[in-house]
Amino acid sequence: MGEWTFITNHGLILTYLAKRPQSTAREIAHAIGITEWTVHKIISELEEKGYIQRKRTGRQNVYRINPLLRLRHETIRDVMVGDLLKVLGWKRRQKLLAGGKPPA
Repeated sequence: MGEWTFITNHGLILTYLAKRPQSTAREIAHAIGITEWTVHKIISELEEKGYIQRKRTGRQNVYRINPLLRLRHETIRDVMVGDLLKVLGWKRRQKLLAGGKPPA
């Protein structure tokens, strides 16, 4: 029997993208230990449900997390994605206003 973990592949990929938004599917697959095809499938599902947005920059994708969506399981629907990601080490970047100051 293989090792089990507390976080699903969806959660692992979301966390990985939150910390490394310019990652490729190959990098994610290697880091998490799943196939590149599975990464593509999960990224598509996360994007379809609005948890991530994909922006094409040249030949590379850049991913952005929607921290305001709630988790999907009925027992934890009161928890926001951003709250979970913070617990897992995500430091949300703030957009800067003109002059280099964060919004108030």
